[in-house]
Amino acid sequence: MKKAVIMAGGFGTRLRPLTMSIPKPMVPIMNAPMMEHIVYLLKHHNIVDVTSLLYFQPDTIINHFGKGVEHGIDMKYVIAEEDYGTAGAVRNAAEGLKERFIVISGDVLTDFDIEKALAFHIEKGAMATILLTRVETPLQYGIVMTEPEGKISRFLEKPSWGQVFSDTINTGIYIFEPEIMDLIPYQKEYDFSQDLFPDMLRKGLPLYGYIADGYWRDIGNLNEYQQSQLDALNGKCTLHHPDCNELSVMGRTSEIAASAIFNENNHIGKNTKIGEGAVITNCIIGDKVIIGNGVKLNRTTLWDNVQIDDFAELNSDVICSNCIIGSEVFVSDNVFIAENCKVGKNAVINSNIKLWPNKRIEDGATLSTSLVQEDKWQRELFSGARITGISNIEINPEFAAKLGSALGLTFGKNTTICASRAPDLVSRIIKRAITCGLASVGVNVSDIQEIPIPQTRQELQRGKFEGGIHVRPSLRLPNCTDIIIFSKDGRDIPISTTKKIERYFFGEDIKRVNFNEIGSLVYSDRSIEVYRNRYLEALDIERVRSGNFKLLIDYSYGMASTIFPSVLGELNVNALSLNNYIDAYKFHPDPTEGNLDEDPSGKIMTSLGYELGFSILRGAEKISIIDERGRWYSQNRMLSIITKLFLETNRHREPYKIAVSVAAPNTIDIIAKDYNVEVTRVKNNHSAMMDITLDDNYLFVGGIYGGYVFTDFLFASDAMFSIGKILEMLATSGLTISQIDDSLPQTHNKLIYVSVPWYKKGAVMRKAMDYSNDMKRELIDGIKIFESESENVLILPDQEKGIFSIFAESFSAESVESLAKKYAELIHKWKLEN
Repeated sequence: MKKAVIMAGGFGTRLRPLTMSIPKPMVPIMNAPMMEHIVYLLKHHNIVDVTSLLYFQPDTIINHFGKGVEHGIDMKYVIAEEDYGTAGAVRNAAEGLKERFIVISGDVLTDFDIEKALAFHIEKGAMATILLTRVETPLQYGIVMTEPEGKISRFLEKPSWGQVFSDTINTGIYIFEPEIMDLIPYQKEYDFSQDLFPDMLRKGLPLYGYIADGYWRDIGNLNEYQQSQLDALNGKCTLHHPDCNELSVMGRTSEIAASAIFNENNHIGKNTKIGEGAVITNCIIGDKVIIGNGVKLNRTTLWDNVQIDDFAELNSDVICSNCIIGSEVFVSDNVFIAENCKVGKNAVINSNIKLWPNKRIEDGATLSTSLVQEDKWQRELFSGARITGISNIEINPEFAAKLGSALGLTFGKNTTICASRAPDLVSRIIKRAITCGLASVGVNVSDIQEIPIPQTRQELQRGKFEGGIHVRPSLRLPNCTDIIIFSKDGRDIPISTTKKIERYFFGEDIKRVNFNEIGSLVYSDRSIEVYRNRYLEALDIERVRSGNFKLLIDYSYGMASTIFPSVLGELNVNALSLNNYIDAYKFHPDPTEGNLDEDPSGKIMTSLGYELGFSILRGAEKISIIDERGRWYSQNRMLSIITKLFLETNRHREPYKIAVSVAAPNTIDIIAKDYNVEVTRVKNNHSAMMDITLDDNYLFVGGIYGGYVFTDFLFASDAMFSIGKILEMLATSGLTISQIDDSLPQTHNKLIYVSVPWYKKGAVMRKAMDYSNDMKRELIDGIKIFESESENVLILPDQEKGIFSIFAESFSAESVESLAKKYAELIHKWKLEN
């Protein structure tokens, strides 16, 4: 194999401001461009016929490498007219790829043994071989699962934690036979991970994975860049560049004062001057740099032509070319200064600052910014379609305005977005700040004010808006705020949209509109009326009225208290209300998860003779149920009861399907068999519940946290409609909740949590896969292992915390305890193993 393709078209958005003037592959590692290290790695393995695929700022790369003669290779270039995706870009260069070749990114740092990978590829007779490695946090990469001989069996691009069935990831380095070109359409957008590899799996083509030994790091953001520099400096990655193969190097023709002190490893470029008493520790210093007397540099990178004046101090920073740092300046950690900046003497720059090119900081000035925000949002914003952060600290007005601008650029100028919020003050100011950001880029906002999320989704279904936002206190973390983003149809935005928003947000080059193009703000006051009418149209009102229900309703101090009473009046329901006013600062937990002895609802139910009670949890999406005996039902049991009630009252609508969470009890499947209805298991989150409703055959979707989707009304869970629908079904069937409970088989469920550090989560999942390899299992979300027909356990890593949830199920209360304990001990053991 003599041919290679270097993918060098990336924008480097998350490396800004380092990439404001140069493309990402030209950012230096040990004073040489990243792409140059790739070139020398290829040359080390006798691969000298190289084609570089360019897109962004191609001239910078072409001018540096030329025809490749100085680097001992033959370099050719293909410049894409459009973004054809990773595979499409390679297909665009097919003219010179008539024999086996390797594809490698120009912006990674690696010392993989390509010859060993090639030998594996030839031995297996592969059409394509993906070089794999193991990483601590695999969420940002493509997870690859292989059979023992290396054949790939499953491929997941940028998975959720529940899909991290391994810590083995796709490095973006591929060995291909030339026939691969026949599978890639010409000049069309086509991706290796999302399109080509899944297609090869479907066709049964020989696609293999080779777990490579050695160093590999995707330099995806500024912190990754700093870590890569330190790793290279300290010998963790073998570099084949002739100027970088020694760990501690003093540049040729440099002038270094005798009293200068060098600690640990340092790499000094050519024609550099270092003054008396300077202390240099773990630093990479470029060419033609001037460092004054008494300067202290620690874990810092200086590019070419930088001047650091006397007694300045820098810690863990990156200073780009042609910058001047004045005397006695203090620069704190994680500061990134782009080219041609000047910092005046005695200035102070606090942590986590980014300075764009050509900026000037006056003498004695102090430059500061939010420490927490910059650190938290370093890699990604979203968890699904939601952003969550500490109220007024991480989610603050400055952050919200910037997010609003990024949202506006994503949805487009002159579009209209609807915005709603919870009643608390933090949600108010954050929504207003987002609105300001939207308007600043020419997006109009329809403010539908204080309403719950289900109502916002209903409003979007009217087709008047391009998308929507909702701001609320977090339902799980009382000191945090959630921002949820919706598509034009009211569903959560897809991952492709979250990535686009993140690109604008991290790019920090927001394009504002002229003053006469700023977006408008209008207030809508009909949303409650529209919601109420559609609610009543979706129910058999007369049937509900005939039930003459006496209910207890706990509003949990939420917004449902301002909407639902008038609906109940239309349904002829006699309701006793608890906590029936809005108070954003009173946290009212799900009664099924608290101390039931302290909950007054049971005594009220029995003493007043009420037949049914509901708790509407604060977000107005989920409910809990209490029966006439004063018994609160667990969420698992409630799901079984409501599923039975739905199937019983919808016999006339066969054939149809229902879906439930992968963590739902097996009772669901037992119930559904009596009705000849197919049950589909989905991921254990609301987004997956909504996604399955895109198939019109699904009439009901149930989760294990009190959220139910009745697709005749909405594709998402709505607590208020769930209550109305349950009343309609009870009136239709003539049954009570307690009667249904008594008629169903009883399974026992146990949920326990095991703490697992983030960096061990992928390894634990891989070990769980190995452990269960010969057992019946489901890989929908986490790993569900069936120990027998009557016992199963779901191992599910948490999306946002360093824990694993263990959902155990058995027909025996004693067995379920031992089953949960067994897997808790296994996870504890796996996390301690290397």
